[in-house]
Amino acid sequence: MEQPESRSLFGSRKKHTEVEIEKGLETLSRYLDGLFRVPGTEWRFGLDALIGLIPNIGDTLTFLPALYIMFAGVRYGVPKITLLRMAVNLAIDYLVGSIPFVGDAFDFVWKANDRNLNLIRKRAAGHGKGKTSDYVFVLGLVVMLLMILVGSVIASGFILYWVFTSRPLI
Repeated sequence: MEQPESRSLFGSRKKHTEVEIEKGLETLSRYLDGLFRVPGTEWRFGLDALIGLIPNIGDTLTFLPALYIMFAGVRYGVPKITLLRMAVNLAIDYLVGSIPFVGDAFDFVWKANDRNLNLIRKRAAGHGKGKTSDYVFVLGLVVMLLMILVGSVIASGFILYWVFTSRPLI
């Protein structure tokens, strides 16, 4: 599907075309972010929001398939800056999603997987265009994201330990 031309920073024209995404990625994104519809509205949510209701465990479980979508960006030849943007989407989804109550509401609105799939669609060079350097770059991003994940689990453990072992003030 053709999109309108846009001008780059130096005035040259670039035509943006959307890349056809494999059905499995579309299905995974739909399950995570848009499987259910609120009756009487167009508002959709998926398993990411539902499973995310389980504190820390739910966000961690839905984080793993989200990483698969990010790796798919490499297979489709997405530029590194877009891969970084995809990682930021996942980090925001995980960090804000892990805050009790606020994060649960946020998960119903912020659809990181849909956002990342749209980034692949708009910025990809085509299926099979990934380079080794792109895989190394994403692996570095994944390590950083996993460090965020591990840090939040450790922080949650310390908070739970503090809550259950502290003595009442009165």
